[in-house]
Amino acid sequence: MAIDWRPSADIATLRERARLLASVRAFFAARDVLEVETPVLGQGGSTDVHLVSLATQARTDKGQRRLWLQTSPEFHMKRLLAAGSGPIFQLARSFRDGEVGSRHNIEFTMLEWYRPGFTLAELIDEATALVAALMPSSAKPVATYRYRELFHTQLAIDPFTLSLEKLRGLAAERGQMLTGALAKESRETCLDLLMSMVIEPTLGRGELSVVMDYPASQAALARRHQDADGEWVASRFELYLEGIELANGYHELTDASEQRARFKEDNAERRRLGLPEVDIDERLLAALEHGMPEGAGVALGIDRLIQLALGKARLEDVLAFATPNC
Repeated sequence: MAIDWRPSADIATLRERARLLASVRAFFAARDVLEVETPVLGQGGSTDVHLVSLATQARTDKGQRRLWLQTSPEFHMKRLLAAGSGPIFQLARSFRDGEVGSRHNIEFTMLEWYRPGFTLAELIDEATALVAALMPSSAKPVATYRYRELFHTQLAIDPFTLSLEKLRGLAAERGQMLTGALAKESRETCLDLLMSMVIEPTLGRGELSVVMDYPASQAALARRHQDADGEWVASRFELYLEGIELANGYHELTDASEQRARFKEDNAERRRLGLPEVDIDERLLAALEHGMPEGAGVALGIDRLIQLALGKARLEDVLAFATPNC
């Protein structure tokens, strides 16, 4: 059988991709944001239970060590911030095992940037301005929604107070699963399923949709605050276009002890679920202990944005070589 050696994307598309990436760099150059490059391999991986990190064994001057392919450049970039880099951005190769499909690839490019001194509102303005700059012919208004409001409107439930039993039943029903299929799943898994199956496909239709005030348990590396209802929520946002999540931004957590506690909670949940534990990035925690400036940061799936900008059906249509053909 002949081996298919050809690129996933055609050459004309790759030229358009290069043009759009040049526009990204021009966008940040005009704002005096420094482009940086950080390692693909790190001492720690992502403890997030919803992500699957890839690890490899490497020979180093300290002997055989386990190193982690980064799910995003976040940890290394935060170490640069702690070292005094000022505002920075990166177009980084990132890796998430098992993520394959029309909007996913195991290896992909993440556009990530950090703005010391920025509020979350200022970062949202900049993220939506970037999307508009890359897709000027289809400029769209920006609409902001609260997470709780979306669940009220589209599912007639309160995601913060609905019992776990009822939440599991609703998630199984809307996910077209057998009754009891989610009997052992956590609240977060059920909420994520409802968000992805029911709510996300409706977002970003004729607009850029910004979703804020996620549950505090979904803060990850973001701060937490009390919303207008007095509920503790995550200080983060997600940006959607045409039913696709494009970006995830944080008012960044700078407390090393709080971040360590969250990493440990993640690994405890991994043990509960029978998932492998992930090495905690001690260098990141040391950088936070040293002191990282207050500010906001965002990760944007640039491959997805290019896919939308060029009107392509699948992510592989804008990649030189998608994972199955690499």
